[in-house]
Amino acid sequence: MGTVLVATGCKTLRKITAHDNSLTTASKSVKSGNPEFIDGIEIAPGSVVNSRHKTSTTKINTLSSNHENNSRNWVSIEKVNWLQMKYAIIMDATVEKLTDIPLLQKIDEWWGTNYCLGGSTKACIDCSAFTYIIMRDVYEVNLPRTAQEQYNICTKIPDDSLQEGDLVFFHTGGRRSRAISHVGVYVANNKFANASSSGGVTISDLNDPYWKRAYRGAGRVR
Repeated sequence: MGTVLVATGCKTLRKITAHDNSLTTASKSVKSGNPEFIDGIEIAPGSVVNSRHKTSTTKINTLSSNHENNSRNWVSIEKVNWLQMKYAIIMDATVEKLTDIPLLQKIDEWWGTNYCLGGSTKACIDCSAFTYIIMRDVYEVNLPRTAQEQYNICTKIPDDSLQEGDLVFFHTGGRRSRAISHVGVYVANNKFANASSSGGVTISDLNDPYWKRAYRGAGRVR
């Protein structure tokens, strides 16, 4: 069976090759020391497919290394969980930052589920039900049901201490209220998973202007 290699430090998935003849119809001949690679690989939520079209603006950051000589570190894709690869692309993060595989599995299970206030099923779900299910199923932690209650019981942490599985809280209501009205689960690279009213269960960015204005802090419950 061939081994597929990913080059550390690249911003896009550029170099993929096989060392046997099973992919001869899709790949070019390889000369010793000077390989050529297949282009047009697209990885999107729910699947990995070949395509001539690239997915929006998301790019893959592959494994990085701090070896003494800063040499390029080649790692077999077979040794990297496919969910790490998938969400590294979605979040423009390095694969090595995504270490919580059970968290990624649960996010992927609910990915794309529609939003509805008060919902808690695969038909539709709201933000606090999503975090409730994540904490219960991944970390065996029972949370209160609402975003405000979850904020009240968690241990507040500084933003520079955020880790996979921490909660991030927002006020998305009018100026007259300061109540916490939205919550998500931090993943990596300033990205968090949440059930948003506009996109359902998805990955959002803390640096997005909307979320940056609404952000009220982070907490830990595990």
